[in-house]
Amino acid sequence: MGITSVPTGEIATIVTYLDMRERPRPAPMPSSTLKLKRWSTVDCDKYRALFTRVGAPWLWFSRLVLDDATLGEILGDPGVEAYAVEDPQRIEVGMLELDFRQPGDCEIGYFGLVPEATGQGHGGWLMAQALASAWRAGIDRVHLHTCTLDHPVALGFYIASGFTPRGCAIETFADPRLIGLLPRDSAPQIPLLG
Repeated sequence: MGITSVPTGEIATIVTYLDMRERPRPAPMPSSTLKLKRWSTVDCDKYRALFTRVGAPWLWFSRLVLDDATLGEILGDPGVEAYAVEDPQRIEVGMLELDFRQPGDCEIGYFGLVPEATGQGHGGWLMAQALASAWRAGIDRVHLHTCTLDHPVALGFYIASGFTPRGCAIETFADPRLIGLLPRDSAPQIPLLG
């Protein structure tokens, strides 16, 4: 057994890779007051604002480091589908991103709700929407990953949704709060060292 020190100013997390190799059995769609709206074109600033609202509590930052051209190229790719989750007042309260760029695969790249929308059953509805959209002709595997920085129930939720853990990795990165990508008060449950 070994322990590896993480340099000051960096964060370490354990990433778990999960996949689903068979389409789930048909089931009624869970009810929700939310709606899923596909973005036909994506405004990078609007996307980043929603990404931050959903992901800042978990230190999501990967899309915040991309310039407009790179982010626009990803989100404009015909193999990538970006969705906003809207509440009854049409306020965006979540996001879903599906990536079909690898033949036979669909990666659930981003999946999440703002903190105010969690714990109300909306996650089950959003996952049912994601799986209904992901499993289409030619898809043999739907996969995603989560990490120990995510919501504490994320891993169990994905397993309960039918995903199987397939591997783990340790990821380290500069703390996005220290390099100015996220406010310093984001993710107070994760110590800010530096």
